[in-house]
Amino acid sequence: MTNLRNKITTAIQETADMRGTEIGVLTDETVLLESGLDSLGFAILVARLEEELGYDPFVMMDVPVYPRTLSEFVEIYQRFAPQ
Repeated sequence: MTNLRNKITTAIQETADMRGTEIGVLTDETVLLESGLDSLGFAILVARLEEELGYDPFVMMDVPVYPRTLSEFVEIYQRFAPQ
């Protein structure tokens, strides 16, 4: 999971940099809506992660879940990771 978490946090930082947004230190408790990324930023982030990881867990869900924190976001990616 650490490797996946690192990929996600790196993608968040790169997306923020690309959008000209300042992101502070990311912890498991970081509230995503307070991270500095707006809805377009998150759309870019999810597309970027789909390209890098090869899957988009949000389209794989039967019931949509909207993660509140970074740890919830990582858990969703972990739960739907290809085996």
